[in-house]
Amino acid sequence: MARGGSELSVKSVQVTLDVLEAVAFSDDEVGVTELAGRLGLTKGTIFRHLKTLVDRGYLAQNPATSRYRLGIKSHLLGRMAGAAIDLLAASEQAMKTLRNATGQSVVLSAVEPRAVRVVSTLIGKSSIEIGVRPGSELQFHATAQGKIALAFSRRSLLAKLEKQSLARFTDHTITSVSALRREIERVRSQGWATAPEQTMLGINAVAAPVFDSRSGCVGALAIVGSVQFLRHQPDAAQISAVKNSAALVSRNLGFTAGERGAVA
Repeated sequence: MARGGSELSVKSVQVTLDVLEAVAFSDDEVGVTELAGRLGLTKGTIFRHLKTLVDRGYLAQNPATSRYRLGIKSHLLGRMAGAAIDLLAASEQAMKTLRNATGQSVVLSAVEPRAVRVVSTLIGKSSIEIGVRPGSELQFHATAQGKIALAFSRRSLLAKLEKQSLARFTDHTITSVSALRREIERVRSQGWATAPEQTMLGINAVAAPVFDSRSGCVGALAIVGSVQFLRHQPDAAQISAVKNSAALVSRNLGFTAGERGAVA
């Protein structure tokens, strides 16, 4: 019975995606009857899925015609996906250079409203594999990449975070809002961030911001490794390598060094 329920859930998701794609790839707004005929489903089934997509903002209904078009959330997803692709293309060579220079795993992340999302990873040269799976969400307050987002993003991420309870992952995690605020000021001043054992014991990271052509912080480039090789206070060569590689990615995205570039 559980298996049957699972299969029904998967089928429901597939229908929802079919409806979304049918609207997205239509030349004009589309109605319930047209969608039902195109997908071979009843109008009642189509309407239920349309309602869910409208409620979530992925589709919008024209009140004058009752027909459907893409909603604001679909447009936002498209913009974020495009930005992630640009970020990935601009970072490919810099990631390889950084891995070769430090021997550590390299992680590229994109800044999102709720967290920092891993876009790509390049495993280091150590016999012990340390990396972060692409698609993973990194918490703002407990990761080097997240601190970069808090320090350099134009979004009011820190203000929103201050209203929440900061989750504790290890004894080293910053859970005090005042302590986090001081940490972010330090990160903003020095142009790089670290988070020794703040998400997982034995692991540290060093990250620097990536800016786009409009001087917005769109991501972070980081090295990740064992505290044996990436100490609580990283050495100057590691920090310099991360900052230089992140600056190269920023230039590839069209960023022109100015006031922000001096700390990036």
